Amino acid sequence: MDNELFEKAPIPKAYFSLAMPVVLSMLVTLVYNMVDTYFIAHTGNTDMVAGVSLTAPVFTVMIALGDIFGLGGSSVISRLFGQHRFADGKRLSAFCFYAAIATGLLILVLGLAFRDPMLALLGATDDTWQYASDFYTLIIVGSPFIIVSMTPSNLLRTEGHAVQSMIGSVAGTAVNIVLNPLFIHGFGWGAAGSAGATVIANICTDAYFVWFTLRHSSNLSIDPRTVIDRARRRLAVTAREVGSILAIGIPSAITNLTQSVGIVMINLFLLPYGTDAVAAMGIALKVIMIAVLVFVGFAFGAQPLIGYNYGARNMPRLRGILRFSYLFLSLFALVMTVVLSLSDRLLMGFFIEDATIITLGAGMLRVQLLSLVCVAVVMVTTCTFQSAGKAVGAFVLSISRQGVMLAITLFVGSRLAGYQGVIAAQAIADLLTAIVAVILFVVMLPELRSRKAR
Repeated sequence: MDNELFEKAPIPKAYFSLAMPVVLSMLVTLVYNMVDTYFIAHTGNTDMVAGVSLTAPVFTVMIALGDIFGLGGSSVISRLFGQHRFADGKRLSAFCFYAAIATGLLILVLGLAFRDPMLALLGATDDTWQYASDFYTLIIVGSPFIIVSMTPSNLLRTEGHAVQSMIGSVAGTAVNIVLNPLFIHGFGWGAAGSAGATVIANICTDAYFVWFTLRHSSNLSIDPRTVIDRARRRLAVTAREVGSILAIGIPSAITNLTQSVGIVMINLFLLPYGTDAVAAMGIALKVIMIAVLVFVGFAFGAQPLIGYNYGARNMPRLRGILRFSYLFLSLFALVMTVVLSLSDRLLMGFFIEDATIITLGAGMLRVQLLSLVCVAVVMVTTCTFQSAGKAVGAFVLSISRQGVMLAITLFVGSRLAGYQGVIAAQAIADLLTAIVAVILFVVMLPELRSRKAR
């Protein structure tokens, strides 16, 4: 483990060493999502496109479940490493790995047992049922591999292996990009081919992470004997330790899930104003998501650094890390606001040629960009709470920005200002959530204001 990086390296060097690989992984994943959509759409079968789109949230749920033990585990383990409790960190890393497998197996059983009700709930119709079923079935079969891949990719960063974590994620994405056209078009497997490529890619990612952990990790483990108390014939993990992992992991999962919920809510409130408005907002939100994914990469890439120094009670260094994080991401948000605002019509035109939708979307995009700095503040604060084990703060923020706050601003805004109120709802929700984040930060982390800490 590179203790020098966590304890003594200049803060900008330590920050970017851990965060940049995560940012690159996010961008590669973004490219994959666009390419995957392209290959499905290129079949010309609108029923297939709709069927895959309807069942895509299942994959999002799996990523969120993987985050429970990936992000939740990395939060607890990074603090243990900061206290030099390496044996405890190794024990919990093995627990997270096998807990993720168990969760995947549970999803596999339940997902297949309730396949038809789930497809109906997701909105599959007679026209889309077969395609939705093909995609859903293979994704569910591969759920243990998909969920497990999120665990070591996060845990490796607690040891400073951010680049190796990125390599595993990027390699899996590359496999997916290669197999997608082969399976969908070459073999003619359609929706099943897309799901199959995703599952095989995650198997490759898992294989790499297992190999790297066994060969190159000194403080992480996938040995099942690590979590078994053979003398007492029970798990060598306490209920309190499991609770600590879940207390941070569950809010992380909720954050992922609320992104989809937020889009659904906005679409529902825009429907009375026509499908052009819905389509324009959908594209505008895709552009915003590019910036948000970069923010997530920078904010959460530094999570092991924050958790390590919080666990070590090295408050002077932690204050410096957080000061740098807030300043850097806020400045980056301002730059992104200017650049994306100046190229609003160009960005909209990249996705669609309809002049009406381009005009509508450009206006929507400019409004959404007004709150990018607020998004940066929320991201850094959420990461800080997760890293420090402040479960209440992490939970409140996880349900706010694209959950409770957005629901309130959509409801109030639509009644006070109609269409313009709906368009501005997300930006206002971002501002309100940022205010809540600042208040919670002051209340829940008083030790950062103390100058007596080491």
